[in-house]
Amino acid sequence: MNTSVIEPEQRTRRLRLPSFGVQVLIGLALGVVLGLVARSMGADGVDASTGEVDPNWLTETLNTVGGTFVTLLRAVVPPLVFLAIVASIANLREVTNAARLAWKTLMWFAITALIAVSIGIVLGLVLQPGEHTSVTSDAASAPSSTGSWLDFLTGLVPANVLGLEGYDNGDGTVGMSFNVLQILVVAIAVGIATLKVGEAADSFLAFVRSALAVVQKVLWWIILLAPIATVGLLGNAVASYGWDALSSLGTFTIAIYAGLLLVLLGVYPVLLRLNGLSVKQFFSGAWPAISLAFVSRSSVGTMPVTESVTERNLGVPRSYASFAVPLGATTKMDGCASIYPAISAIFVAQFFGLDLSVTDYVLIAFVSVIGSAATAGVTGATVMLTLTLSTLGLPLEGVGLLLAIDPILDMGRTAVNVTGQALVPTIVAKREGILDQETYDAPRGRTAWREDETTDVVVPGKEPVAASA
Repeated sequence: MNTSVIEPEQRTRRLRLPSFGVQVLIGLALGVVLGLVARSMGADGVDASTGEVDPNWLTETLNTVGGTFVTLLRAVVPPLVFLAIVASIANLREVTNAARLAWKTLMWFAITALIAVSIGIVLGLVLQPGEHTSVTSDAASAPSSTGSWLDFLTGLVPANVLGLEGYDNGDGTVGMSFNVLQILVVAIAVGIATLKVGEAADSFLAFVRSALAVVQKVLWWIILLAPIATVGLLGNAVASYGWDALSSLGTFTIAIYAGLLLVLLGVYPVLLRLNGLSVKQFFSGAWPAISLAFVSRSSVGTMPVTESVTERNLGVPRSYASFAVPLGATTKMDGCASIYPAISAIFVAQFFGLDLSVTDYVLIAFVSVIGSAATAGVTGATVMLTLTLSTLGLPLEGVGLLLAIDPILDMGRTAVNVTGQALVPTIVAKREGILDQETYDAPRGRTAWREDETTDVVVPGKEPVAASA
């Protein structure tokens, strides 16, 4: 008589999903398609009380999906910045020649920013975007948030330890927001204090590191939503702005993206080659962070991924990367603080028929190199632009001319920002002889950057097969 043994549990098999980067690319394509569909559907009508156009259900859905993702990212920014900066400064105790590394990092931040702003100035003068636009002066309006050197300097002084600020919503309610720059100042002060206190601060540092691990895990869960959020963010941008806004500012858009591509695919590869590093290995290793930055439009929100790929893929020691990457996420902005304000300032001057002198161009470069911290790693570069315009004495109303396409531009700007934030630690580590060249040159596989997370689907009845994102 034949007998058979029935296993008490069914075996499972894991079906491989596309890698995280591929999922984001699929989200980008789907977002464009749905955005075009939503735009073709037209608006549902006009609000009689406000005169504003009511978006159709698809546009509203895309906006909700994308907006929710950005809101979630912003929610974790304050604890993330504070904990990461405090922990990174404390980690300098484990680094030989920490002061030298810090100085070299800041020096390369300035060098790449100067190159980027120079490219922006040249493109602005050659393409003359302010003289080749169909946008009218009716669109000119002063932004709700502005920046000046006095605001920048006074903004360094924390109003409270949490960096929170209140504002009037205009409807009788009060809203709250956070000032990343003030959080950065508080975190630096606390971090330095822990170094000075010594062993007495060990328990506090253990708590900070544990809390940072928890916050990063929560952020990682949010990041997993990025492919879905991509559909909403890009779809809403296409549906809301379409090609009309792009066509009216076509030359300006071309100038911005030309500058971004020149830095991303020209300057950065040259710097890598000059330092004996493979361009292909760098971009394949940094791609998860670059793609997420393009979608999220937040350097700070992308910071854990940037730090992870910088350590695991590019071979930068953790003790140094944990200092350089958080610092770069809040102060290193080649896209938002160099290329964009340079071209935008020239656009505004040309649009209003104002001449800029050589001194003005020097001031543009100075503001870009010194004032990068004004962008503070959050979405948008309006504050940095108004800081540049106010320094040059140009009309702040010019900012309103460019707001219509800002989300589309911000995607490319943030991608370049994050690429630079991974590039500088890699170059500094290479020049200082602390780069793990074997890790940098290793083949990129599916487990290249996040070994503890998987994108597998479990199917009952099959053999388990592991696959990591």
